[in-house]
Amino acid sequence: MAEAAPVAPITAPQDARPAAAPAAAPYREQRSLFGEILDWMLAPLLLLWPMSLGLTWVVAQSIAARPYDRELADAARALARQATVQTSTVDLPVGSVRAELERAAATLKRDDDDDRSYYQVLGRRGELLAGEAALAVPTEPGGETTPVPEGGVRFRDDTIGDEPVRVAYLWLPPAPGDTRSEALVQVAETLGKRSKLATEIIKGVILPQFIILPLAVLLVWFALTRGIRPLAELQQRIRKRESTDLSPIPDGDVPDEVAPLVGAINDLLQRLDKTIATQRHFLADAAHQLKTPLAGLRMQAELAAREIDSGRGDPASMKHTLRQIALSTQRAAHMVNQLLAMARAEDTGQTARHQDVDLAAITRAVVRDFVPRAIERRIDLGYEGPADADAAGEGAPQKPGATRLRAEPVLLSEMVRNLVDNALQYTPQGGTVTARVLTDPFGQVVVLQVEDTGPGIAPAEREAVFRPFYRALGTQVDGSGLGLAIVAEVAQRHGADITVTDARPRPSMGGAPGTTPGALFTVRFPLAAAAAAPAS
Repeated sequence: MAEAAPVAPITAPQDARPAAAPAAAPYREQRSLFGEILDWMLAPLLLLWPMSLGLTWVVAQSIAARPYDRELADAARALARQATVQTSTVDLPVGSVRAELERAAATLKRDDDDDRSYYQVLGRRGELLAGEAALAVPTEPGGETTPVPEGGVRFRDDTIGDEPVRVAYLWLPPAPGDTRSEALVQVAETLGKRSKLATEIIKGVILPQFIILPLAVLLVWFALTRGIRPLAELQQRIRKRESTDLSPIPDGDVPDEVAPLVGAINDLLQRLDKTIATQRHFLADAAHQLKTPLAGLRMQAELAAREIDSGRGDPASMKHTLRQIALSTQRAAHMVNQLLAMARAEDTGQTARHQDVDLAAITRAVVRDFVPRAIERRIDLGYEGPADADAAGEGAPQKPGATRLRAEPVLLSEMVRNLVDNALQYTPQGGTVTARVLTDPFGQVVVLQVEDTGPGIAPAEREAVFRPFYRALGTQVDGSGLGLAIVAEVAQRHGADITVTDARPRPSMGGAPGTTPGALFTVRFPLAAAAAAPAS
């Protein structure tokens, strides 16, 4: 075997800069299902709690104002009745009216440590009859006075000085036949008792919430812990498993929401178990098959050593031994290459390396590579199908693109190579092997055929020949038993369909009537599926 020439070291130029390192993938922090559920449960609760406090404050203010508004309205009505009596008599002096109204107001005032009360009575001409002049006359936003229905009491919020007050007011209707305007009665009170009552209500409502809210958070935490406990138990069961234990995970005691996940894991374990079993069987067969050429190498080496030690190592014998060693080495190398091709075909990452390739061009290249071997074995090796422009010549019909498909070039070439190699191995001297590429006028498929005039394959064995290390009985062909297995694997990776039938009848080699047996391998590549393979 020729040694590879030494490769000179490659030195970078002086001004060359080191290539930038590829950017690291962004780190994604692992999320906690427990924490995410807890966040989604507590976040609305913590968001609604301040809103609840605000609404409680508004409701408490309204509740606290109602009883005091009723008392204020009663006082306004009582003062209004007294004012009606006093103002209905037009002959009474103003001082007498003021004195009577002040005595009536004194009985109605409710001054205490918390609040102070004020009143005001305006006459029918707008003059101040009694009370505080600082109380403003109620007006509409446009400045007009605000009359109210007869006997009705209205409320408003106002200020006396800088102190806010609550005001109850009503207008006294004029007497029958009197054209003068209405008199006004207003009673005001500060907001001390109202604020105190509202504060008491807020305390009574909110203080229990400071106890209930932490308790609710604790109960939510406990409920989530109890709910996620089956997941933790399932995790512990999986962690305690041996690496060789691929039995299904029991799903009888898992929650309904987790059952589909456990089912998917069990399906993965089942497929993984089958894959590992297939790999073990494949490795065992590979080790067994490699023993034969290695044993031949060892036996021939030991035989050569004995002959040299005994002095009987003549050149012819040594040449025969070296030829056998070379043959065993060739068999071992072929076996290793086939194993590597099988592993390459089983690599699922090959799909990402699909390219636009021409099946006819690959088939022609493979046929040209096998021509010397076919001539040595006196076998007629030929190609039928679309030819390139140089081989077809000018004027030959061409249909560009009819044999192009999306595929991995190395695997596609390996498939054609193994089909042609298999046909050459089983075809006797003087036989014929034809590699053929057919196009579909509808553009749905492209077909590869390899036909030989060998012994053929019995119908009962046509499925088994694609299994690794399987060889048909009754043949003396020396092979690895991996060629057709590689073909089947490559076809599966490309979504192709492969069939084995009898070859087309041909005249016998001697020209006598009859036919010679043979096998016809047909591989159909669906163009649509092959084009969609990289996307999937």
